[in-house]
Amino acid sequence: MDSSYDIDLDDVARRINESCAKRVLLQLPDGLKPRAKEFQDFLRAKCSAEVLVWAGSSFGSCDIPLEASNVGVDVVVHFGHPAWK
Repeated sequence: MDSSYDIDLDDVARRINESCAKRVLLQLPDGLKPRAKEFQDFLRAKCSAEVLVWAGSSFGSCDIPLEASNVGVDVVVHFGHPAWK
């Protein structure tokens, strides 16, 4: 994986399972959107939840899509870029 990202999908799957979520939304920055299907497939294999991908914009952790509540999402998993050094 690209060294500028530190993504632990096993931990994400564990937390989804612990939450007993039925529907999960992944929100990714543009730099990770090409890997959305890979992340979705991994989490679908590890979790019993339905895993959706947000295709809209993501301008940071404060930009949670309000539309998520319209589709009955229990959990939003927001992936962000690392802090600039």
